[in-house]
Amino acid sequence: DGPLVHDPDDELAHGVWAPPSASERALAEDAVPMIESGVELDPRIVKERERIAERDRIRGIAESEENEKEKFDRMVERKLSHLLPPRLKEDSEAIEPSTVFHGTEEVDYRGRSWTAPPSGSRPAEPFDTEDHACYVPKKCVHRFTGHEKGVHRIRLSPRTGHLILSAGLDHTCKVWSVEKKCCMRTYTGHAAAVRDVQFNNDGTKFLSASFDRYLRLWDVESGKVLGTYTNRRVPYVVKFYPHDDNTFVVGCSDNKIVAYDATTGEITQEYDHHLAAVNTITFVEDNGTKMVTSSDDKKVLVWEWDIGVPIKYISDPTMHSMPVVTMHPSLRYLVCQSLDNRICVFQAGDRYAAQRKKNFRGHNTAGYACDISCSPDGRFVTSGDSGGRVFFWDFKRSRVLQKYAAHAKGPAIGTAWHPVEPSTVFTCGWDGVIKMWQ
Repeated sequence: DGPLVHDPDDELAHGVWAPPSASERALAEDAVPMIESGVELDPRIVKERERIAERDRIRGIAESEENEKEKFDRMVERKLSHLLPPRLKEDSEAIEPSTVFHGTEEVDYRGRSWTAPPSGSRPAEPFDTEDHACYVPKKCVHRFTGHEKGVHRIRLSPRTGHLILSAGLDHTCKVWSVEKKCCMRTYTGHAAAVRDVQFNNDGTKFLSASFDRYLRLWDVESGKVLGTYTNRRVPYVVKFYPHDDNTFVVGCSDNKIVAYDATTGEITQEYDHHLAAVNTITFVEDNGTKMVTSSDDKKVLVWEWDIGVPIKYISDPTMHSMPVVTMHPSLRYLVCQSLDNRICVFQAGDRYAAQRKKNFRGHNTAGYACDISCSPDGRFVTSGDSGGRVFFWDFKRSRVLQKYAAHAKGPAIGTAWHPVEPSTVFTCGWDGVIKMWQ
């Protein structure tokens, strides 16, 4: 085990397995390779070497792109790292979905599904001010309980409003019957709180977006998962494209709005001009030919559908972030929840000018994305606030008409007017209760 002596005598002492001497190493370094000396190699060797070189080149490009992506993701999410869940690993998958039906029967004696609207109910026409005059509700008439933690969003089934879809902080979504006043089905398919939910245009399916960075498309009636999607970012808002149930858009934590094809799961378009996480997506003009988005960067951008460059840029030094935007039933105004404790209004279409005279104040929403809803006839605006109260304003005069203490242990985060019943409002809060007001 003594030190090796690299000289020509090594071979005499150690045999043919002796380490190469210094002179042999020098000759090896100066030797001209066969390919450079003009000696032709076997074509199979040349082909194999070319294949290995190409493989290493592609592998190097892929690794460098992956490293660049990861560095960019970390840079984008660094400011929000204390708010966001852990980043997904490459081999991670969504949890196994499950569903539970709570009703007595899924089909009635006439063969109608439990998701069908009650017989005799007719869908109301939007902005029907004569046959559908609304009034401010006076009291809470029912409490829907069943979520183990807070309820973050509620949506009513389109046009009929006979079902309530709720997004829970307990990782579940639930569908409730307004007529029977009970939970009909629970959908479990996320490993973290559900941030947003959205019915499709006919109410037969819905999307759920969760802090576990996955989106899921569900069948309302059966509870089956029709699709699972992720771009490894936190989805903050989801919306179906009004003209096609097969396409939906997602506002993400990496400052982008992403359009998906629901059948293939492929990303069909990216809208990338915001400088912070995207909070809202609203379709305007001609039933959805344009798209209005707002973000934590305190800007509002207007996009033509399927064109990745904004056509309008709304920003003002006095503007605050607007985490909720709702279309007024007249389709002429955008009603926006501003984080400086007011609701501001913009024209929907043409110039998108701010309506300075329409300011709704009195509530406290700083730090909370409290949902806004408008009565079907457009006369009233409703919002929750951080103290658990619900406010009703007159849209024309911008004054508070009524306020109620609705929810305890946190904000009244969501509100929704019933599209058919003239004076029925639903609210939800982080106390896990959905309330019905009439």
